[in-house]
Amino acid sequence: MSQRTQFASLITALHKCAQNQLPIALVGAGLPQLVGNAGRAKSYAERLFEFSEIGPLTDAEARKALVAPAKKKNVEFEEGALVEILSHSKAYPYPIQEWGKHSWQCAKQSPISRADAVAATDLAITELDAIFFRVRFDRRTPSEKKYLRAMAELGAGPHRSGDIAHLLIREVTNVAPTRSSLIKKGMIYSPSHGDNSFTVPLFDGYMKRVMPDWK
Repeated sequence: MSQRTQFASLITALHKCAQNQLPIALVGAGLPQLVGNAGRAKSYAERLFEFSEIGPLTDAEARKALVAPAKKKNVEFEEGALVEILSHSKAYPYPIQEWGKHSWQCAKQSPISRADAVAATDLAITELDAIFFRVRFDRRTPSEKKYLRAMAELGAGPHRSGDIAHLLIREVTNVAPTRSSLIKKGMIYSPSHGDNSFTVPLFDGYMKRVMPDWK
């Protein structure tokens, strides 16, 4: 049974539960294309679920994620350190953890300074590359890697399919199968018709590092 068939069966079961007013709730998580997949699986899926987008933290939330745990250990962050960390992490939770951890380890005393955060950058990037990004990169085919690299050349995104194809010196129709494959594998998603974004935060920077000479 395919995942789509399984999901359709689940939606049907939940619909029956809702009709019978049974006290059942389902909480799940998925990549951004989940909303579209749900609608394609069952036409009334959008009425059974509330879809909440989880993106980067707000500036206040990101600062709290760094400051609050440190404060419990009587350690503070200088404003410059916070600005440096948030600039590189783009306020995404996991990168914040990595920059926060390495800034802590680089610091000799409180408060953690901007110099400590700067020193932590190479360490954080190295760890993210090795643990978080590399496993996703290694599973891709050569054509998929090149498509992702072309996307990265344009920045974080979203990017038009035509712009990506232009960098690859190909027609949009020729690279459409590669794009479709990357969407199915959860590497990119389409926030709107013809647009493409990375599903993994900061992946554009990694692609530039791992494939500096790609043309």
